[in-house]
Order: sequence, then C-alpha cells, then structure tokens
Amino acid sequence: MKIYIVSGLGADFTVLERIEFPKNFELVFIDWLIPMKNESFPAYVERMAEKVDDSEPFCLLGYSFGGIIVQEINRLKPAEKIVILGSIKSDKEKSRFIKTGEVTKIPRILPVGLFNDKAANVYAVVRKLFDPKNPRLLQYFKVKDPYYLKWSVEKVAEWKFEENPKVIQILGDKDIVFPIRYSKPDYVIKGGTHLFPATKHKEISKILNEVFKSQENN
Repeated sequence: MKIYIVSGLGADFTVLERIEFPKNFELVFIDWLIPMKNESFPAYVERMAEKVDDSEPFCLLGYSFGGIIVQEINRLKPAEKIVILGSIKSDKEKSRFIKTGEVTKIPRILPVGLFNDKAANVYAVVRKLFDPKNPRLLQYFKVKDPYYLKWSVEKVAEWKFEENPKVIQILGDKDIVFPIRYSKPDYVIKGGTHLFPATKHKEISKILNEVFKSQENN
C-alpha cells in the first residue's frame, strides 16, 4: 500500500528523512506546487491531489501545513488512514497568534516582497526559536518562492475545517507553532518542538509502525 506524504510549509522531505516507515509500504512524496495567481485553496488542493492514485487503497501523511493539505485531499480522495504530524485537525485548534491573522487579514495585505529570498532566510532563522538546538534547520526549508510563502501563510490563517475523527494526530508538547493546549492529540511527543519529526525520529518511527500495522497486508 502507498503512503502519500506532504511535508511542511516551505520544507522538503529532509525533515522526514530519518523516520523509518513500515517496510511493506511504498512512500510517495507530493512536492509543493507554486500556486497560480489568485488560485483558490480548493483548486490548489485539487492539483496537489492529482498525484494520488485512488484506484487502490492508500494512506495519507502530512507534516505541519502538509497536515492541513492531506486532510483536504482526503475530502476529494478518501484514504484508509490519515496521519498528521505537528498539525491541527480543525480551525478550532488554531493558536491565538494564527487566529489574529485570520481576523485582521494581515497576511493577505502583506506585500509579496516581504517573502523574497532574503526574507525567507530570515524567516528560517526565526524558526530557530522553535528548535534552537537543531543545526540543520536551514536545510529543511527549500521552497522559497515569495508568492508561495505569502499564499501559504494566508491559507493557514483562513483555513476552516470540521474535525474528522479518522485523523490521527501526533503533536510535540513544546510546539510553538501549533501549541498542544489547543488540541487533544492521539500521541504526544515529550520534549518535541515543531521539528520533532527530525529530532524525535525514533519515537515517531515506532508510533507510525504501530499506527499503520493494521494496514500492512491490505
């Protein structure tokens, strides 16, 4: 069975590379697409979902913003299992900071220039606040197209979604991006920052083997 995987906002799959997935599964990574000008979120999700072959059973896994994307893909192409790492199950789990962006519409009015390559590097440095002990942080954030970054920040702030009980949520208890106090995750990673898929990969590997065990022979 295939597991289709979407990484975090601006991140490639380096952040997930040390995770040991169950051996009987084929991993299919869905790369971030650059949004077309004025493209709606549903239209973007449809394009991201094109790589998913729903003629046979499959699973979905998403990290951070990728967790939001796979839940939206599941609406179009239902999966056997949906797992999200460092992400939220509904708009009710947004932090106060993200909700402020939704209410004020600040992300929408920010100039694209703010998200240029130089600013993107600054953004990555700021992410060190979330995990200052990780020397490889800059290597994880590879997609630096300014329009993509601005568009993505807008969509996270605006996202509306009713919780799907099928979604399996794994959160770090030290995550500042999606604080655990707003959620009731299925699994809690002790000492896990937002970058726990990279820093706590052994624990994540064990959990994922447990989660996907029932699907192994399908």
